[in-house]
Amino acid sequence: MTTTTTTYSYLHTCQFPTIQRLRTYRTRHHFLPSTGAPVTRKLKLVVAAAAAETTRAMKAAEDGVLLKKGIAEFYDESSGVWEDIWGDHMHHGFYDPDSTVDVSGHRAAQIRMIDEALRFAGVSEDPTKRPKSVVDVGCGIGGSSRYIASKFGAKCQGITLSPVQAQRANALAAAQGLSDKVSFQVTDALEQPFPDGQFDLVWSMESGEHMPDKAKFVNELARVTAPGGRIIIVTWCHRDLAPNEESLQPWEKELLNKICDSFYLPAWCSTAEYVKLLQPLSLQDIKAEDWSQYVAPFWPAVIRSALTWKGLTSLLRSGWKTIKGALAMPLMIEGFKKDLIKFAIITCRKPE
Repeated sequence: MTTTTTTYSYLHTCQFPTIQRLRTYRTRHHFLPSTGAPVTRKLKLVVAAAAAETTRAMKAAEDGVLLKKGIAEFYDESSGVWEDIWGDHMHHGFYDPDSTVDVSGHRAAQIRMIDEALRFAGVSEDPTKRPKSVVDVGCGIGGSSRYIASKFGAKCQGITLSPVQAQRANALAAAQGLSDKVSFQVTDALEQPFPDGQFDLVWSMESGEHMPDKAKFVNELARVTAPGGRIIIVTWCHRDLAPNEESLQPWEKELLNKICDSFYLPAWCSTAEYVKLLQPLSLQDIKAEDWSQYVAPFWPAVIRSALTWKGLTSLLRSGWKTIKGALAMPLMIEGFKKDLIKFAIITCRKPE
């Protein structure tokens, strides 16, 4: 019961500033509705604006609650299927271009993805410089956390919206003798419970896609990063817009909307937009790269595994949300092939 309150309490924390402005206006102009005093045209406009803003804010709050609920339920349903077929890393693998590998090769590629991301970000393996405290934002069932904790001897804390994922991640940590190094909890990545500057490494492997407020997301990542610490964001993006474009083409928006509906995603953004959001935060060494060519074999392999007898029976047992996600996998391939969907890495460092 505590978990549910923590995860879905957004409505209770909303504030509507226009209501306060309306109260201030009423006080300053001595407007007392109970006396039947005439309502000025200006006041009518203020009232209308307050009502409109309140409606928008409430709608956004409701949408936020529904999105978080959908994300949690999607991963509650699907994580067991994924683990059963692919193991404990719930993210793309990193492959040599045009390579073909079996399932064991895909699992090795997922480990390689972690190592390549750490290398790209310049995370040192020197015992005196390597990270000692890590937060895994959108941790899945904790594969990255356990690997990084073992690799660096670091303390890792993972956060997820899914109670099923958090419970399974903690169970796997205990089974692997890592309970003293890693722990997992249900927490909203946009409202992290950690103090400022706590982590040497802030890790987000394919969780940014689910964040409805990308600016708040990167601000929160920067907030919990320690001076000298590094931020790694590995995420799906849409293509960067050309200088003469104001938005994506209608067919591109339509395709992304279908994917959003299946995977409980808010609006997408581009790699360039992520970089732009990071730039005002006084971060250093901001860099980004398109890794789409290195993940190309992933989605076809996921589809092949889903079409096996084991995959099909697991899907049917899991529930409609997982099935709907599986049916959207060809759309991901279409988006990659048409250069609409990009698999990006964005990294930066907080000044000492």
